[in-house]
Amino acid sequence: MGRKISVRELAAATPGARDRVIDLLRVASLGTVVLGHWLMAAVTVDGDGRAAVGNLLAVEPKLQLLTWVLQIMPVFFFVGGFSHALSYRSLTRRTGGPAYALFLRARLQRLLRPTMLFVAVWGAGALAVQLGGHGGALADIAARLVAQPLWFIGIYLAMVAFTPPLLRLHERYGWGAFAALVAAAATVDALRFAAGVPYVEFLNFGFVWLAVHQLGFLRADGRLRLPWALAAAGLAGAVALVALGPYPLSMVGMPGEKISNMAPPTAALLCHGMWLIGAVELLRGPMTRLVARPRVWRAVIAANGVAMTAFLWHLTAMLGVYGAMLALHVPLPEPAGAAWWLQVPLRIAAAAALTALLVAVFRRAEQPPAPAAAPAGGLARRGSGPAAALGVTLTLFGVLGLSMVGFGGLLDGHSAVLVAVRVTAPLTVALCAAGWLLVERAGRSTAAKTA
Repeated sequence: MGRKISVRELAAATPGARDRVIDLLRVASLGTVVLGHWLMAAVTVDGDGRAAVGNLLAVEPKLQLLTWVLQIMPVFFFVGGFSHALSYRSLTRRTGGPAYALFLRARLQRLLRPTMLFVAVWGAGALAVQLGGHGGALADIAARLVAQPLWFIGIYLAMVAFTPPLLRLHERYGWGAFAALVAAAATVDALRFAAGVPYVEFLNFGFVWLAVHQLGFLRADGRLRLPWALAAAGLAGAVALVALGPYPLSMVGMPGEKISNMAPPTAALLCHGMWLIGAVELLRGPMTRLVARPRVWRAVIAANGVAMTAFLWHLTAMLGVYGAMLALHVPLPEPAGAAWWLQVPLRIAAAAALTALLVAVFRRAEQPPAPAAAPAGGLARRGSGPAAALGVTLTLFGVLGLSMVGFGGLLDGHSAVLVAVRVTAPLTVALCAAGWLLVERAGRSTAAKTA
């Protein structure tokens, strides 16, 4: 086993042509999501001692306007489009042709290895608690809530899977491909709200997020030349849709709302993403100067190496802090009150410390494994592309299903409806595992073929 390369060595070896701002945006966007989740959680205890987790934005609706800045997940998917374009083009140059299975395996390894470890640990822990009959109100809530951020993994899987065909469309039509996805998202909303067509809204899980992803392709080719125009058009569109249409103010999901901008995504969220991406592009100069500083760049490299692990475990840490407070009989003030806000810095500091501990324990899963040796003679199975596509599809449905059903009720057959299909936790875990194995198998086959 080779010596582990230090962060300082990685920083020193950074190519001069690398776009460091993209790395900064990746870390900053995930960090903002984590901080937002910690802030929004509002745990209360009723007169009977039962704990409940509410949403600060529901308690204090005026704060929903902050989601127009803090709902920064579109920036992460934009960064993904930039990275996926460069990665796929690099692979096709090295292999001399399409390398779909190899691309999927390379992009998904660092995503699925920590995710599957998270699923295994939480699944085993939840099952042990339920078998022992030791569950409580907060434990049941935790088993449901900790899986919710997995929706992000599912959407990201879809973006990786669609990168090769959408990159070809981008290379042929440029801004036209982005405009077509925007038009498709607007059409879906029209069919949903004006014509009442059932189930059509779920198509915007693809159209909205893939449109944001497409902007990353344009960034990779240096074609986002008027970021102020993108920001202005996006902001004007979001304001008009919220003011005149059926769209809510909040750009994150709210408990009990009939219409959400997030689930499924709406044209208002797409406009929000456009204005955010335009805004961060306008700040490219200051950000470039910031990451040129050696200490800042080393911090960005270190954070990128554990970002996915921290994202997966940050809700576990937050609920662990609240659980400790309840066990120690620490008073929980009414959310949004003065005492509650005074307690916020301490809770966030404790959640950050616990997240760091969990990252130290589980970070190894995020490190890329050594390349597998090619089979003797370089023989390869045919049809690895379709096998990889099937694998990523199974994993996509498994992860999205698990984000809805959670780890609660494993022994009771607890289920949820994914689009029009009822799924259970054991089924979603099986889909994740089977899909991951297919992607790994197809990727190794293609690697052998190109060796």
